[in-house]
Amino acid sequence: MTEGQYTEKKSLRKVMGKTADWAELAKDCVCFANSRGGVILVGIEDKEASPFNNQIIDPDLPFKIRKKISEHTVNVGVNATIQTAENGGQFIELKILPSSSTIASTSDGKYYYRSADTCMPLLPDELSRLFTDKPSFIWETKRTRISKDRIDQQKLDNFVRDIKASQRVSRHVKDKSIEELLDHYHFVDGDVLTNLGVLWLGKRNDRSNLSYAPTIQFFKFDERGEKVNRLLWDDHSLNPKELIEAVWTQIPDWKEGVDVPDGMFRRFVSNYEEAVVRELMANALVHRPYTMRGDVYINLYPDRLEVVNPGLFPIGITPQNILHKNARRNEKLAQVFYDLHLMDKEGSGIDKIFELLLTSGKPVPIPFQGDDYVQLTIQRRISKPDILSFIKRAAEEFQLTQKELICLGLIAQHNSLSALEFSEVLQFPDQPNAIRHWLGRLIELGIIQSKGKTRGTEYFVNPDFLKKANFKGKTTLKTIEPHRLRELILHDLGIYQPSSTGEIQQRIGLEIPINKIRKLIYQMVDEGILAYEGTYRDRKYFTVQKM
Repeated sequence: MTEGQYTEKKSLRKVMGKTADWAELAKDCVCFANSRGGVILVGIEDKEASPFNNQIIDPDLPFKIRKKISEHTVNVGVNATIQTAENGGQFIELKILPSSSTIASTSDGKYYYRSADTCMPLLPDELSRLFTDKPSFIWETKRTRISKDRIDQQKLDNFVRDIKASQRVSRHVKDKSIEELLDHYHFVDGDVLTNLGVLWLGKRNDRSNLSYAPTIQFFKFDERGEKVNRLLWDDHSLNPKELIEAVWTQIPDWKEGVDVPDGMFRRFVSNYEEAVVRELMANALVHRPYTMRGDVYINLYPDRLEVVNPGLFPIGITPQNILHKNARRNEKLAQVFYDLHLMDKEGSGIDKIFELLLTSGKPVPIPFQGDDYVQLTIQRRISKPDILSFIKRAAEEFQLTQKELICLGLIAQHNSLSALEFSEVLQFPDQPNAIRHWLGRLIELGIIQSKGKTRGTEYFVNPDFLKKANFKGKTTLKTIEPHRLRELILHDLGIYQPSSTGEIQQRIGLEIPINKIRKLIYQMVDEGILAYEGTYRDRKYFTVQKM
């Protein structure tokens, strides 16, 4: 058993004797209660999978734990029972119920939330968001007054057929009867449909009465920002899967693209890949809060695509960490999407969008969070067409992983990236070896090389691999070696001194990072090769020795 979103392990020392830490245990209970509930396994050490085989639990300890939790928390419901592991050792299974309609806190007024395997404090603005999000936690499984006899038979037949054909569904699930399948996917509760059941299998009139069934609006704008086309899906006749299919098949603009060189041939690259469009729509439908009104907007401009979704990111997700953190607002709906190959349940699909865009020579997507909406922007342009065949060859020859493809595409687009620039673009978490983890085998395989240390480490594509791949890209000074850059600066100042750092960069090459030039100039000043005049912001440099 590993720790995660719904599971935590605690040593028995945390609830016994002088080492007991009831405040810490209460905090973890509040975390789970404010999320979707969870289990704390008391008596199993963090790095262990089972309790000690000779461990015996005092029969009175579960009652003591329940009592202490009630004293240290507000709006937290727990149940503690003694369990016996396969090795014979005992432990306590502490189940924390989700606080469906209230906000849980510690007795001293502190609020927490579970994010992945971490307990995070709730900031004031996040606390107000949690109040808003709470109803959405139970929206999917909430009973309606609609009898299950009102299921749309065609939609049911399509769903059963898709489940039977899915490679992500186990044989055990496929062998279930229709009644058992409906119960398994939380489409029914007794004799009536749930909100999720109506959303996926209900008739049009019943779906239109949901609060709030999704509607999608498509707008196309010209160069002047004026609307030239509009499509609307608002009659509630389509379930989520059918909506995604309609968006892809009924908007002709998705078929447009450009031809780019690919060796002796040419390759057609869509302005917006089908997989990208489908991922964007799947994210919009799965992660939106169904307890608030608002349409999904698809805004197509000459240079970009914007998908705007009502509601904010789930708590714990920000535009900065969207690539590295996963949170699912609608768990049961996400399961259906995953089983039907409509999305990757383990993530938000953002990583797949990053991969598809970067391997197509396009910039990374731009996430944005407004007051009551989120927006993801995809650029149409191909920033580096000449890297497409190079990345394709590397991917085919070495079977690169998704993270490796993202890193390779990013480095190839920029020619080189420092560790600091890498972290800024992909917003790596502040953890040791985070970049190395994402680079994977790229350095080991000789595709990527690095030089420098710590945050100044520079990553660039191996020139030998570029030659091997017959890469015809443009020569760049971005990866110029320090001793050559030094001579270039001295030669420039010998003609144009005194000059500022920016003026030097303008003349010797804008592609050379300004930080790289500035660092070398500071070093040359320390060595007495250069001197300067003026204040820090207006500083100009000149040589103090003959070249």
